[in-house]
Amino acid sequence: MTRNFLSVADLSPHEIGLSIDSAIRMKGGESTKPLDGMTVATLFEKPSLRTRVSFEIGIRQLGGDCVNLGASEVGLGVREPVADVARVLDRWVDIIVVRVNSHDSLLEFAEYANAPIVNALSDLEHPCQAMADIMTIQEHRGELRGQRVAYIGDGNNTAASLAIACASVGADFVIAAPPDYQIPTPAWEEANRRASESQSKVGWVELPQQAARGADVVYTDTWVSMGQDDETEVRLEAFKEYQVNEELMSYAKPDALFMHDLPAYEGKEIAPGMIDHPRSVVFDQAENRLHAQKAILAGVVT
Repeated sequence: MTRNFLSVADLSPHEIGLSIDSAIRMKGGESTKPLDGMTVATLFEKPSLRTRVSFEIGIRQLGGDCVNLGASEVGLGVREPVADVARVLDRWVDIIVVRVNSHDSLLEFAEYANAPIVNALSDLEHPCQAMADIMTIQEHRGELRGQRVAYIGDGNNTAASLAIACASVGADFVIAAPPDYQIPTPAWEEANRRASESQSKVGWVELPQQAARGADVVYTDTWVSMGQDDETEVRLEAFKEYQVNEELMSYAKPDALFMHDLPAYEGKEIAPGMIDHPRSVVFDQAENRLHAQKAILAGVVT
C-alpha cells in the first residue's frame, strides 16, 4: 500500500489540485473501481452523520467493502491499546478510516499499521472536510487562486485544515477569532509556509468585520465542538460577537459564498435562516464530502 492521509499537509499543493480534479470528475459521473476486492474498516470514536455515510457509500461506489466499528465496540486505549487494534485490523483490511478523540491515536495507527490510515476527524484536523470545501469553492468560483476566504470563529480542527488547504492552492485565508482561540501553532506555521510558496496570504484579525470585508467566502463552524461541553458557557461568551448574519455578510462581496460544515446552531454561530441564505452553499459542501473522500481513498491506493 502507499501512504496515510492524516493532514492536508500530507499532500503537496500539486497533489491537492489533482485530488480535487479527480473528485470533480467522479461527481460528473466518471466510474472507477480502485478499491475492487479491497476491504475498508471505518472506526468512529465520535458520532458522525456526513462522514460515516459518505465514506460508506463512497467505498462501495469505488468497488470496496466496508466494515463499520463504533467506539463501544472497540474502546480505543480503554478496552484495548491503540497499537493492538491497529495491528489486528492491519491483518484483515486494506485501508483504515478513523475518527478519533485524539490526533495521537491517528499517529499510533500510522506507526503500527501498514495499511493507509485516513483521518476522518481528529482534535487537530479535519482534512476530508477541507478537501470538500475547496472543491466547493472551485465549483462555484471556477478557480481557487486569489479567492479570499474569511473564517469566523473558533480556530478548531476545521479551521486548521482549511487554512492549510487554502494556502496550498493560492487562496487567501483570514481567521477572525478571539486571541485565546487561534489555530494551533503547527498547523498555522504549515499554512504560512505554504502561503509563502503559493504567494497567497494567511492572517488573523480579532474583529469579524475585518475578516469579512471584501471576502469571496464567509465560513463558520460551531463554537463548541464535540468533547468541549464543559467549556460551553465560556465559549458562548467569548464568541458572542462572532455570529455570521446578514449584517456581517454585507461586508463581503455581493456574490460571496456562505459556508458551514454542519451541524449548525442557529442563534449561536449563525443567525436564523443563514443555512438557506441565497449565497449559502452549505449542502453543496455536504454533498461534496462523498466525492472528495472518494478521491482521497483512490489516492492512497494508487
